[in-house]
Amino acid sequence: MYNILIGGAAGQGIDTTVAILEKLLKHSGYYIYTTRDFMSRVRGGHNFSMIRFGTEKITSHSDRIDGIIALNDETIHLHKHKLTEKGFILCDSGLSYAEPGAIKLDMEKQAKELGNIRVSGIIGIGAVLKLFGEPFTYVEEVMEKIIRKELLEINLKAMQIGYDSVTPVFSHLDGPFKDYMLISGSKALGLGAIAGGLKFYSAYPMSPSTAVMEYLARVGNEAGVVVEQAEDEIAAINMALGASYTGARAMTGTSGGGFCLKVEALGFSGIAEIPLVAVDVQRPGPATGLPTRTEQSDLKFVISAAQGEFPRMVIALRNQEDAFYQTARALNMAEKYQIPVILLSDQYLGDTTACVKPYDTSGITLVKHAEEAEGEYLRYKITEDGISPRLIPGITEHLVAVDSDEHDERGFITESAEVRNAMMDKRMRKLDKLIEELQEPEFIGEEDCKVLLLGWGSTYGPITEAVTTLNKLGKGSFGALVFGDIYPLPKKHLKKYAKGRILINVEQNATGQLASLIREEACIDCNRSILKYDGRQISGEEIVKQVLEGGF
Repeated sequence: MYNILIGGAAGQGIDTTVAILEKLLKHSGYYIYTTRDFMSRVRGGHNFSMIRFGTEKITSHSDRIDGIIALNDETIHLHKHKLTEKGFILCDSGLSYAEPGAIKLDMEKQAKELGNIRVSGIIGIGAVLKLFGEPFTYVEEVMEKIIRKELLEINLKAMQIGYDSVTPVFSHLDGPFKDYMLISGSKALGLGAIAGGLKFYSAYPMSPSTAVMEYLARVGNEAGVVVEQAEDEIAAINMALGASYTGARAMTGTSGGGFCLKVEALGFSGIAEIPLVAVDVQRPGPATGLPTRTEQSDLKFVISAAQGEFPRMVIALRNQEDAFYQTARALNMAEKYQIPVILLSDQYLGDTTACVKPYDTSGITLVKHAEEAEGEYLRYKITEDGISPRLIPGITEHLVAVDSDEHDERGFITESAEVRNAMMDKRMRKLDKLIEELQEPEFIGEEDCKVLLLGWGSTYGPITEAVTTLNKLGKGSFGALVFGDIYPLPKKHLKKYAKGRILINVEQNATGQLASLIREEACIDCNRSILKYDGRQISGEEIVKQVLEGGF
């Protein structure tokens, strides 16, 4: 397994370099796991991406680096201490860095000679392929798919120059992942929404959620999805509610600060029983916080967002595979129970690209609403399971009343205490049936473990790697439960695996919000917390280190 870091300032073409290199490596059969770390600025600063690749499935980034492609001196100074024994530094000969062993190529000079300074990064990619022992035979096949025809020849020449400039340091490995998809968490979410029947998406641009809107806007015409960039967050969620009321499967997306503005309308979804999926791609707060970084600090907020009480569901997306299937499921759950369903992603998952098996849509069946009703129609009819018949205005002869005030079965405003109790009880009864459909957290590790790690969402990958490593080290027996469905809280596996074990919650927040939720909902206390909240994702290696330092 190898790890390459590509770093430089914003505007130096890091994203393009990474996108091409990861596609070339995947074509060679490697499993790819690429993470991105960037500052909130258009130019300057220090940005970097890490491409981790190998012949086995990868679930976490790593701090150990086998190669650095440095577009500026700062990248070398910040990351050279992470190099492995055989690690290399590849940079342009114009950089001031002069430590022996660095591979310095005339990339900019040679790019100018070719007639386009922008292909200097392509020269670097060619060199990297040779350094890792990759054959050049498949390069043209891949480049034809990602480079415009008129630019293909110059890019292939640049690649060849870089390839011929170095000798191999590492050996090529044969991987079985050539036919896998390479996709980011945000694109997987968007693709899952399309598979789940999405027809309307509204949002206001806010990092790091904007990638979801960008993807849906790009494929919207082909997929039959209307994408609306609203003037603000409040308009975005109300547009989605309006679309849903008229029968279109609707979703709105934002990050934590934007979700704050959506909470009143979220309550409207709850009392009016209008299906809605709301996406929160988390970043550190409060207020502006760290706009381009990652965190898991919105859990307790979204569970209680909006005044009053109403049923809702919260699903934390765990990886690029989970993001697809859970988003499609969320749209179905919202439709079936006529409730808001909140999807929690974060910058780490949203911007990380990884290999996944091609998605299987054969098991996705869309829940349909009723088309007509016989006799008197009661939009909010009191039923045993709390789910009332929902018709779509305009395609029925009946009045489909909706209001943000408390209402009777017809949807007419009321202040009756008796009706209020009946309506509240009706809505809350949905939870009884919803709980039966909850997906239990995934168990990882040894069944007879003595130490159980607890996590949710994007910590899935790092926790998976950590548990595997800890068990291989023979320092004890370890397992983990990682939650996807997180509210209402599934309790069966929790009660089964927590009994008699040391419990450690691993979270990207300062207060241990999952541990607090478990204590509140299941009366189970965690023995210790591993928390990280500096805006950077915890790695499997960090979890291993902290577990071992704790003496477990």
